Amino acid sequence: MKNNSYPVNNNLSGATMSQPNFPSFKMSLRPLALCVSLALTACGGAEMSAPSSTAAQPEAMSGNSVSGIGMPNPNPVVTQNWGDLPAGRNWGSTAGIDIDPTDGQVVAYERCGAGNFGAGVPVNCDTNPVDPIFKFDRNTGEVLANFGGGLMMTPHGIDVDSEGNVWVTDFAGNEEGTKGHQVHKFSPSGELLMSLGVPGQTGSDGAHFNQPNDVIVGPDGSIYVSDGHNGQGMITQEAIDEGRARGDTGRVMKFAPDGTFIKQWGRIGLEHGEFRTPHAMEFDSKGRLWVVDRGNHRIEIFDQEGNYLESRYTYGRISGIFITGDDQVYAIDSESSPLNHPSWRNGVRIGHIDSDITHAMIPPFEREDRLYQGTAGEGVAVDADGNVFAAEGPNSLSQAGGAFTKYS
Repeated sequence: MKNNSYPVNNNLSGATMSQPNFPSFKMSLRPLALCVSLALTACGGAEMSAPSSTAAQPEAMSGNSVSGIGMPNPNPVVTQNWGDLPAGRNWGSTAGIDIDPTDGQVVAYERCGAGNFGAGVPVNCDTNPVDPIFKFDRNTGEVLANFGGGLMMTPHGIDVDSEGNVWVTDFAGNEEGTKGHQVHKFSPSGELLMSLGVPGQTGSDGAHFNQPNDVIVGPDGSIYVSDGHNGQGMITQEAIDEGRARGDTGRVMKFAPDGTFIKQWGRIGLEHGEFRTPHAMEFDSKGRLWVVDRGNHRIEIFDQEGNYLESRYTYGRISGIFITGDDQVYAIDSESSPLNHPSWRNGVRIGHIDSDITHAMIPPFEREDRLYQGTAGEGVAVDADGNVFAAEGPNSLSQAGGAFTKYS
């Protein structure tokens, strides 16, 4: 959820994270990892000695933020395959989950039974037009609402605004070019209120999207969309240049509350204000926009006009982010693997908005081909009692056993 007003009841001094099955040299890396962590903190430019937030900050915990060894786990009870699914349906993958600020319930989607996603997959929300958007009772998992069928191809990002309206990005286009690459706004009861973008068509101007990843409504009602998914695979400058020339995007777009395009910033790249897949967004209590820059292994922080402020580097190769009312940052790493981000363990890292230090971590499921790095979901949300909900993407769906996992 965005702009949460509630404090989270969570014991950050809870159970210590279990030790993964690391190679025998793991302990010798801890001093090096500490040095790396300190160096990255300095790169982030965080002012730790005089935070401006009045919320109580937990003391820095011992442990290795990269491997997770020694990090406390505040939510050790794992409920797999959480949430009811209507009869006759199979869980698909997801990347989006949020908390409705009007009643505290969980709002999420699943991709209509599709384990994978994007153009060309045989099962998607176009070929299987069931209702992909769910509202769940956060305590029981009972379905309170289910809607959105027949409108989308591949839902990707989700946000519930201050009035309970549900915003969803449709990430990919169908073969007919009639669906996808849009952002949809639904009423709390599921009525379609607004659609942005041209159905099934891509572009880099203000009227089109090109793989919209996430959407969020700002404090003043402005609409922000992070756009462009391909950049994370561009690992050479040549590939970046080719992507730019092709029209691939890595940007944040801003719209007025009525959907009028205002501005955009960013492109595929490595510098601050550039992105290699701006995968998710969140606002903090100071009104700053946090953009998850997955391919660059960082979070970029901006003001509401797109001016770069600072970065965070200690959360991994992140897919999703959630900031609670008491300024705790929950960022979920689903993508770190032996070839694209070695040594970093998947899972939910927890920190505070005023520093680039993580003080707790919820560990992942184990996955043999990820060696000791594990696998975790792509989306994350936290309710008023400190329960953490993960939305399981293609990398973790099989290990999790369902689209959603609850950690308490």
